[in-house]
Amino acid sequence: MESNTSSSSISLVIQAGGKSSRMGENKMLMQFLGVPLIERVLERTKNIAQEVIVVSNVPDELAFLDAKIVRDSIGGLGAIGGLYTAMDKASNELVAVVAGDLPFVSTAILNEGVRLLELTGGDVAIPKIGRKFFEPLHAVYRRDTCKNAIFQAIKEDKRRLVSWLPSVRVIEMDDELCRQLDPDSLAFTNINSKEDFLQAEQIGLCYQTK
Repeated sequence: MESNTSSSSISLVIQAGGKSSRMGENKMLMQFLGVPLIERVLERTKNIAQEVIVVSNVPDELAFLDAKIVRDSIGGLGAIGGLYTAMDKASNELVAVVAGDLPFVSTAILNEGVRLLELTGGDVAIPKIGRKFFEPLHAVYRRDTCKNAIFQAIKEDKRRLVSWLPSVRVIEMDDELCRQLDPDSLAFTNINSKEDFLQAEQIGLCYQTK
């Protein structure tokens, strides 16, 4: 079940990237079940937060969205630059960050991440699939602590999205918890190719009410 619980203490940041060279077009604008993919992600998640920000290097193309559109605070860094921008631009202490190519993004997982950080005082609540694989673009962060840690990683030329996690307090959301919150195991389905897009649309047709 998806949760639409809203919170005035949460910022939501959607990472929309740039031109999607592997797709041959901006995948955020591709029509997913009748609406641009980025709009679908926004509509699925916006109710959990008071503030909604979209990070994009082509902001003019996303001007139709009901959200604040910003460029990377530090250009040329790729995904970790987008994550730093999320912490830099967010107004609230807790920041939910999601990728714009997750058509089945789970507000239940995000809300649980918020709850866990509020309960434990941790810095990051992040899904961990299996023994090693984190989902940093479907996670919740404590803004100031994470901003400092990410910036330090950038200064040390550590560009992996999770390279800085050892320097903060991490709350891992394991397989079992994620399955409870996302019973169909769709939340982390991302789109990197046109084949992925078509497959995700077919799944979406089967889950129109989800």
